[in-house]
Amino acid sequence: MFSTRIDAVAFDMDGLVLNTEDLYGEVGQIMMNQRGRTYRDEVRRAMIGLPAPQAFGVLIEAESLTETWQQLQEETDRVFDELLPTRLKLMPGAIELLQRLEEKSVPRCIATSSTRGFANKALSLVGVLDKFDFVLTAADVPRGKPSPDIYQAAAAQMGVSVENMLVLEDSPTGTKAGVAAGAYVVSVPNAHTIDGCFAGAKWVADSLKDRRLSLLLSRDRE
Repeated sequence: MFSTRIDAVAFDMDGLVLNTEDLYGEVGQIMMNQRGRTYRDEVRRAMIGLPAPQAFGVLIEAESLTETWQQLQEETDRVFDELLPTRLKLMPGAIELLQRLEEKSVPRCIATSSTRGFANKALSLVGVLDKFDFVLTAADVPRGKPSPDIYQAAAAQMGVSVENMLVLEDSPTGTKAGVAAGAYVVSVPNAHTIDGCFAGAKWVADSLKDRRLSLLLSRDRE
């Protein structure tokens, strides 16, 4: 059924492994409410998948804010700290897929536009940080998503050819990055990204429980 051999898997984090895209919406609304404004859906969508400087740049421009992206990042972190302990969850199928990869000794990593501090904290809270070989962030590469740098770096660090690396992404921005890198990309949109364009993805899955992922990752397949 599949002609490509998958030697490693690179996961996006927000909205794919963790339900943080749900929380980002709440955090954004809280921040904008404090400014007497509404967190507009078109602005939120434009921010999804981008590294912090670019994502907050979208918000600053759209709302004519006077804060720097660093100040908005610090404010976001403070609000998130209040939500994470009780609201953070794994996305459907994430733990089962990670366990399958661990059992088969398939190299795997996180490749995220979030900061390292946030990624480590969030993945630790749900108990899966040690399920990944390493975490790559936008700060580790010259250009963030949708440029291919982070996925090229992920393949190099896992010691595999990028075309034999599965990239799992929930956003159009991340999908573009994986496709541009030459990886085998499967898009797994959530409620916030379902209407996006996932051109170049091998297919669009409903969740990480998609049976085709299990078939693709079967080392004993013909």
